[in-house]
Amino acid sequence: MTHILQLDASARPGRAGTHEHGSHSRSLTHRFVRQWVSRRPDDTVTYRDVGGTPPSFIDQPWIEAAFTPPERHRPWMDDTLAESDQLIDELVAADILVIGAPLYNFGMPAALKAWVDQVVRMGRTVEYDPSTPEAPFTPLLADRPRHAVILSSRGGAGFEPGGELAHMNHLEPGLTTVLQFIGITDIHSIAVENQEEGGDALAASVADAQERVDALVTRLQETRYSASATAQMCHNEGFRPGLHRLDS
Repeated sequence: MTHILQLDASARPGRAGTHEHGSHSRSLTHRFVRQWVSRRPDDTVTYRDVGGTPPSFIDQPWIEAAFTPPERHRPWMDDTLAESDQLIDELVAADILVIGAPLYNFGMPAALKAWVDQVVRMGRTVEYDPSTPEAPFTPLLADRPRHAVILSSRGGAGFEPGGELAHMNHLEPGLTTVLQFIGITDIHSIAVENQEEGGDALAASVADAQERVDALVTRLQETRYSASATAQMCHNEGFRPGLHRLDS
């Protein structure tokens, strides 16, 4: 089975197309998860609304606790890190991370940045070894394949890679840097644009984004379950992964 962690970071609680003043990024995450589960009803989903209930900002006690070795923890330190531990456990359990994140002032919403600061933690999602200065960081979520799907919304247009405003978009690049740092390297991005213009331009962008979400669900399911079937076949036939080529 596949487990999905769905995060919504928009300050708007509803979904565009369903609720007045609803969020386009929430509509996209809902569509992705609905499409996925409709085809794979036994797969599971953990939902966290970071836009509605933001994680705590890290502070000095958090930093002291996070950088104190576990064997030297005082009781208050475990309490201080309890929220971080829960958020990290949710992330570690996920095979697919689905993030709904509008572009706010050229970057991610503060609530999502608070989540990032809680889950990027030495000893839990990344390790640091100063004895290897050429590559001191080891991503701990590279232990198995995970995908991240960033579903965004933007007021204007041209923020996509190669667009005339791409240099002002720090949302997808920022999230990609963070996710790769902790070991999630298969990253997919889809966005709705033209919210400020509205009308036909927005409608066309929404339709395009919905079509791309549906296609991504299909592609990820085909890739994931064909790979699982191949691995199971190799196991049943006694093949050792990496030593047998199906096209040989």
